[in-house]
Amino acid sequence: MKHYKEFTITAEPFNPELISGLMWELDISGVNEEVNCLKIFAAEDSNVRTEDIKLLLQRLVEEKMLFKFSVEEFYIEDKNWNEEWEKSVNVIEVSDRLVIKPSFRNYTAKPGQIIITIDPKMSFGTGEHQTTKLVLQLLEKYVKKEMKMLDVGSGTGVLAIAAVKLGVSSAVAVDNDEWCFGNAIENCEVNSAAAQIEVKLGEIKNVQGNNFDLITANIQKNILLDIASEIKEKLKPGGILILSGLLFSDENDIMIKYSSLGFQFVEKKSLDEWIAMVFSGTGKIS
Repeated sequence: MKHYKEFTITAEPFNPELISGLMWELDISGVNEEVNCLKIFAAEDSNVRTEDIKLLLQRLVEEKMLFKFSVEEFYIEDKNWNEEWEKSVNVIEVSDRLVIKPSFRNYTAKPGQIIITIDPKMSFGTGEHQTTKLVLQLLEKYVKKEMKMLDVGSGTGVLAIAAVKLGVSSAVAVDNDEWCFGNAIENCEVNSAAAQIEVKLGEIKNVQGNNFDLITANIQKNILLDIASEIKEKLKPGGILILSGLLFSDENDIMIKYSSLGFQFVEKKSLDEWIAMVFSGTGKIS
């Protein structure tokens, strides 16, 4: 009987999507999210060690994305990892209007609901995480017809897809991860949004053009600070900027940085320990 290594990760705060995304930097075979822990699986002959996982998690502690964590290692018999993964992915009612579902789950839409089909695979953006929910709820408020949108660090493409379904005329979804790139293309096609969304592999500096009416970026604080000037170049005067991937403790640093570049703070929305911040570019909100 073939065996696998199982690493059980607990952390505070528990951010399964962020942690699992980081774990794919290692030679692992699968990830399974449970109520209060994340289980990482690797082949028995894999070179993945507990120390490797701890080293990656320590990066999140240093970036203040985690406060503490623990890792336990076990040996287990082989499983059907795809079946195990599917058990952990559910339909998510983000709001009264927006619903995210995987393709293998049935859901009967209520009147007026917008259904977004997302198979996350190895990409961030299933809709379960608080920051994804926050940005989606803010998109409901700020999206207007004929807007041109840019999503930086797009993961599954869920934000761009939602924006198109809410009324933007076009969107660019950019991510520097090849898994995200392929997954976002698949999700755009499944949601009949491929004609309106350009999925790019790269960073914000690789996006052609500017003058976007709406920009979203649901990524770590340090990256948001690093790309603030590039975001300013891409956002039209009076355009809307929605930032998340942020804890309450990140608010002051983001406020100082973006205010110094001329962005005007509009509002903050929170869920548990996470926040999303809305800014407008210089000039009147469009």
